[in-house]
Parts: sequence; structure tokens; C-alpha cells
Amino acid sequence: MSIMSRFSLAGRTALVTGGARGIGLATSTALAEGGAAIILVDRDGEAAENAAAQLRERGFDVVAYPLDVTRSADVTALADRYSHVDILVNNAGIARSNIRAEDMTDDEWTSVVDINLNGMFWCCRAFGRHMLERGRGAIVNVGSMSGFVVNRPQEQAQYNASKAAVHQLTRSLAAEWAPRGVRVNAVAPTYIETEMTRYVYDSPELMQHWIGGTPQNRMGQPDEIAAVILFLASDAASLMTGSIVLADGGYTCW
Repeated sequence: MSIMSRFSLAGRTALVTGGARGIGLATSTALAEGGAAIILVDRDGEAAENAAAQLRERGFDVVAYPLDVTRSADVTALADRYSHVDILVNNAGIARSNIRAEDMTDDEWTSVVDINLNGMFWCCRAFGRHMLERGRGAIVNVGSMSGFVVNRPQEQAQYNASKAAVHQLTRSLAAEWAPRGVRVNAVAPTYIETEMTRYVYDSPELMQHWIGGTPQNRMGQPDEIAAVILFLASDAASLMTGSIVLADGGYTCW
């Protein structure tokens, strides 16, 4: 097998959570370009269908489903329906910032942890069972550099904690499932330019901390994270499991 052929996903099926926009849509696109059939899921069912339609216009094999990853039973039902999924990308997540820990409400804590950590585990568990039965599969979790460092100047203890937990969950599952043919890795992005983060350009203080604190002196783009996910999902990363790949423009170097 040639090196380049290891990047091909032809004949495989990939499911991407939070796939309707940002990193999720870029990842759905990248995996489709790699040859995979895509199951694009998102809590916003209309957005998921619109994104899938755009990809189908390019000739890709894509279906869309609404899914709230915090609903364990719904996740299990979808996994049982699509028990042939070869690649799972756990991208669904939220960030709620500028909340001091001492002022944080129960909901402000649990709403983030339920999606970023619990929902990710429900997906890993449900789809992982079928992968283990078949003796093969690749899972890629979207963590964050916030699982390594405490971001400045915004207070976001619940987000940072949830992403650090994602990294350790990734390692734990990798260690358990490697002998049975299932690889589990994660990517840890820096600040990524999406509709949700462009407000940084209007805040000199945030700009200094976010971009001024990054050796590459810029934010990342969704397709730059999607490229890492494509690699981790492919046979090109066949020796990798339990890895947390930082894609942070050098932010954690300083």
C-alpha cells in the first residue's frame, strides 16, 4: 500500500456530530473529499439538512439527522441504526465564557459539561460498541488547547475542565479499545475563526491575548482542523491511538 493511498477513506462511512457549521462542516467536507459516505448530525436539524444539501450538490454521499448528543437514548438509537459507521468524529460542543467560577450557576456548569463531555462519551460508547464488535474503527474527538492551558483573559473554568476531561477520556478509551482494533485520538485546536469568534477583531484586549499570544499571529481556519481530523481518521495514522494532537499555531509554546 502506498503512503498516499493510506489517506483514502473510500468505502467507509463517517459520522460527524455538530456537523452543520464551523469545524464540523469543514470536517464533513474533508472526509467526503477523502471518499467517505457522511452522516452529518447536528442539534439544529434544519442546519444539518442545509449543510448536507450543499455537499450533495458537489456529488458527495451525505445524509443529515437531528441529534442532541446529551440525549443518551437518542444517541444509542442512531448508533444501532447505523451500526456500520467506521469513523466517528465527536465535534459537538459549546463554550460559555466570561463567567467567574464563584458566580457560576449550576446550569452554566452542567450545560457545558453535558455537551462537551457527557455527550461525547454517549457517542463513543454507542458507536464504539459496534466498532468493537467488528474489530475495527476510528474515533476522533475535538478537544482544545484549553485542555492544556488556562485561557486569558476570559474566565471559563467549566469549558477548560470539560476539554481536559475530553483528552483524558480519549486516552482512557484508546487504552481499553486498542487491543480490539479501535483507535481513539483527539485534536486540540487553538482559537478558530468562525462566526462565533470574529468578534475578537473588535476587541483590542482580546486580540492581544488571543492572536498576540500566538506565535503564528493569527487564528486558525476550520479546514486546518479538518485536515488533522482527516489524517487521524485515516490509515495514515494507523500507529496512533491515545494521541492529543495540538493544532494551536504555537500558542502553548509560550
